[in-house]
Amino acid sequence: MHCLDCKREFELDQSLLLCPECGGLLELGFVINNIQLTQLKGRGVWKYAPLLAGDYPFKVSLGEGSTPLIRSRVYPNLYYKFEGTNPTGSFKDRGMCVAVSSALKLGYKSVIVASTGNTAASAAAYSARAGLQAYLLLPANNVAKGKIAQALLHGAKLIEVSGGFDSALENAIQLYRNKRTLYPLNSYNPWRLEGQKTLSFEVFEDIGVPDYVFVPVGNGGNIYAIWKGFKELAISGLSCGIPRMFGVQAKDASPIVRAIENNLSELRFVESPQTIASAIRIGKPVNWKKTIKAITDSHGGAISVSDEEILKAQVELARVEGVEVEPASAASFAGYKKLMNEGKIDQNSKVVCVLTGHALKDPETIIQESIKIESQFASTFNSLDEVFKMF
Repeated sequence: MHCLDCKREFELDQSLLLCPECGGLLELGFVINNIQLTQLKGRGVWKYAPLLAGDYPFKVSLGEGSTPLIRSRVYPNLYYKFEGTNPTGSFKDRGMCVAVSSALKLGYKSVIVASTGNTAASAAAYSARAGLQAYLLLPANNVAKGKIAQALLHGAKLIEVSGGFDSALENAIQLYRNKRTLYPLNSYNPWRLEGQKTLSFEVFEDIGVPDYVFVPVGNGGNIYAIWKGFKELAISGLSCGIPRMFGVQAKDASPIVRAIENNLSELRFVESPQTIASAIRIGKPVNWKKTIKAITDSHGGAISVSDEEILKAQVELARVEGVEVEPASAASFAGYKKLMNEGKIDQNSKVVCVLTGHALKDPETIIQESIKIESQFASTFNSLDEVFKMF
């Protein structure tokens, strides 16, 4: 393990979540294993247990992972990795099963997490499964009702925090530092990212190494985890090369994009991020150093898309591909289309767009916003007589 800030190195220790010297983010070393993926039996995240750092005597599971890789019927060589089929409807379940299992190993009884919604729903479900109490810090009036309902149903304790997600996360980190009886489940926990990297293994088993992987970026842990998975496959000699990782952010919540476009060594945070895609409405991504590492190492990039582009992508995915996702998930597809239309990606390139969450996570946005772009995709009728005239 080593710290991204002070660069100190430590022996692998599952109880370490932040650097004990400076409080910075910790990065786990690459897991190098000569096991062939075809030797691994079972399904889901825990199928890949030999490829995960750490020891997990209690493997908490709700059947996460093994999500479908759907080939586009319109765009050649484009695939959608649909994480909305995970137990709570988002990619968060991949990491949560591992992080909660780590909490059990260490003897914790309670967990804490800040969330824009999906992490809260996932933490609540997996904590309930493990018999732990979950405490959730949520930005006041900024979380989709579907996600709040999930958290409440699983018995989590909700605490609303003013100032948006970034403020909620700062409070969650402070609570962990001051009260070590609460185990943190946010993505600064490096053990959670071990579960999220299994998406790479599944993609590789299905289609090999793609040329590009597009990922919506909020806090930045997922794109790093996916890169880490592909990197480990390559280092282990199981694959040749890694895909170019592209992070996609909403236009008014895009500090990563601005940093990469301007070759900045430090991130300029967005104090009041704004976007319809609430899951990536984050102005101070805690994993920004890991995100930039994944993008630069893979010779990838970052791109921002407008809310209108996100909503159009969401509708197109549903009406053309039959895949229903929440707005943040559609950002990856919106970014792919934008670069393809600009001629920066060849249609013959093998591309995977990670679709991070199900549409039912945020139904209000569909009802309130999709009507604005309805006429671009389908006809509407005022009476049955108008319908009959169509036949």
